[in-house]
Amino acid sequence: MEVRVRPIWSGAISFGLVTIAIKVVPATESHDISFRQIHTADGGRIRYRKVCELDGQVLRQDEIVRGYETSTGTLIPVTDQDLDNLPLPTAKAIEIVSFVPAASIDPIQISTSYYLAATETVAAKPYELLRQALERSSKVAVAKFVMRDRERLGLLRVKGDVIMLHALRWPDEIRSAAQVSVPDVAVTDEEVDAAVRLAETLTGGDIGELRDEYRDALEEVIAAKAAGTRPAPAAEAPPPASAEVVDLMAMLEKSVQDAKATRGEPATVHPMPAKKGKTVKKTAGAAAAKNTTAKKATAKSKPRRTA
Repeated sequence: MEVRVRPIWSGAISFGLVTIAIKVVPATESHDISFRQIHTADGGRIRYRKVCELDGQVLRQDEIVRGYETSTGTLIPVTDQDLDNLPLPTAKAIEIVSFVPAASIDPIQISTSYYLAATETVAAKPYELLRQALERSSKVAVAKFVMRDRERLGLLRVKGDVIMLHALRWPDEIRSAAQVSVPDVAVTDEEVDAAVRLAETLTGGDIGELRDEYRDALEEVIAAKAAGTRPAPAAEAPPPASAEVVDLMAMLEKSVQDAKATRGEPATVHPMPAKKGKTVKKTAGAAAAKNTTAKKATAKSKPRRTA
């Protein structure tokens, strides 16, 4: 694999007695538009300076090191050399600790993604060996490594011809879902079927064609202001849906038809099933009374004949 992006970390994959020299390359990039803080009155940049609180001097970055503050307020300097010499096997290695099924990893644990590139000719064969072993076993490797001043949990998996490293959150960093209150409501089978039909209608499409429309709109606003013109007015947003859903089935069915219309597919009308809710069963006496009342109303509505 040809590395075109500057690597952010170099070390090795420790796979039993096999060592694979690798470089870590970011697999993602941000396209967010960054802002500066400016003075409202004259547009001047607002800058922040790093000042020593003891002598008031403004410091350069190379004059600053990390410091750990103890409970008594004492600051203990920690240098890059101290971190590089940590007594950890993972300080310069991605140490594989186990192989697990991919489905056993909760996506909520994944925080950052990287590509791993073999750095030496001798690393090419063990790199390919590990890649094919992961691919054939349909498993992923759980590993530990140190990056950016902390030991991290990692996941190695195959993407095409490349081994990827996903930084994972530690299990104790995942909050329990039990703290989320779940509404105690019931839905009918017909409502679930309608929701499934909507999901099937929306299935497909190339996710690679999706764009960040907020960023596009923001770029248009910035370009217009830079050219001294007024940004185009925003399109009128549709009215928000009512908080009280009177007929959930009707809304689901309409959503299906709207989705099909957007894709140019013919609309299919499904018969609306009878609502399954709490119904009061009519007794024979009540039904007979209702029929008698209806007959009387019919008789009163007929015009009387005259001789």
